[in-house]
Amino acid sequence: MRILHIDNHQHRKYGYIRVSWALKLYTGLIRAGHNVLAFSDRDVAKFEAPLGIRELGKKKTNRRLLQTVDAFQPELIVFGHCDLIDNETFVEIRRRHPGIILAACNNDPLFVPRNAANIEKRCRIADAMFVSTGPRELKRFAGQRARLWHMPNPVDPSVEHADVSTIAGDDPALETDLLFCSNSRQHTERGQLVSQLREHLPTDFRFHTPGLFDQPTLWGLDYDRKLARSKMGLNLNRQEGLQWYSSARIAQLAGNGLLTFTHAAARFDDFMPAETLAYFDDENSLLAQIQDFHHDDAKRRHWAGNCRAFFHREMNNTLYAQYIVEAATEQKFSHDYVWLA
Repeated sequence: MRILHIDNHQHRKYGYIRVSWALKLYTGLIRAGHNVLAFSDRDVAKFEAPLGIRELGKKKTNRRLLQTVDAFQPELIVFGHCDLIDNETFVEIRRRHPGIILAACNNDPLFVPRNAANIEKRCRIADAMFVSTGPRELKRFAGQRARLWHMPNPVDPSVEHADVSTIAGDDPALETDLLFCSNSRQHTERGQLVSQLREHLPTDFRFHTPGLFDQPTLWGLDYDRKLARSKMGLNLNRQEGLQWYSSARIAQLAGNGLLTFTHAAARFDDFMPAETLAYFDDENSLLAQIQDFHHDDAKRRHWAGNCRAFFHREMNNTLYAQYIVEAATEQKFSHDYVWLA
């Protein structure tokens, strides 16, 4: 199938890229056997704009997208967080090419008002909308054109290729006992939990928090290397409790074999096997589990290894991409996707 994938493909990062679900989707579509063309709206706007001022390139970017669709004639358009592309442009695409199917993807949380508004807007013109929150929460967007689907956070075996579950806890290759990376301060109070953990964990416990407490944020290869040298990781979302919602870090941690702590309220145990993710309800239960796994290295490695294997087997980006194609085009599912159970 010819597929046009519209998202931020990070061309202007020149290699200093962030781990991206959008790039995982792009490579997953290719691995699933599709002919995929990338259209990076932010990069096109920057290239086309006078003096390289991205905001001035919006109109030209929408025209370039129409030109691209006319030339490539995709059967399916999969688009993510491409805010520079107007709904009216998608309407014009459908007018010119009535057979094209439009699949929108959104990997941001519903508790951010701007993001919820973006989903609402895209539901008016897309045939299918995929959101990284569970179906219970998506009912609020029902009644428009788009069929609503959950999409998980996938691993990419070429990105999440480390496996620290195979490394003993006393190996000098592991420099961090517990890792939490964050640079987001809006719509969250998770910094308070991190501060409390720092206060109560032993002084010799290596709890590293890049991006917080005046520590520099890690990007690109520096982030990848940090993951590959850490035993355990915190999957703290800006807010907890939305069904099946998590930031993309859950796949980055679990996919590299870090023992991953995540809040029980998201109910990932609906489809995750036992002895994979480590669930907590509050600061006390989290602190107790951190200490338990820290002192029982065999248990840490066993749970982390189970979780990594499950993510790579059942939540990899090839299955993820093929699921989006099949759901958007209303094909019979070719795999028993665990998040549909």
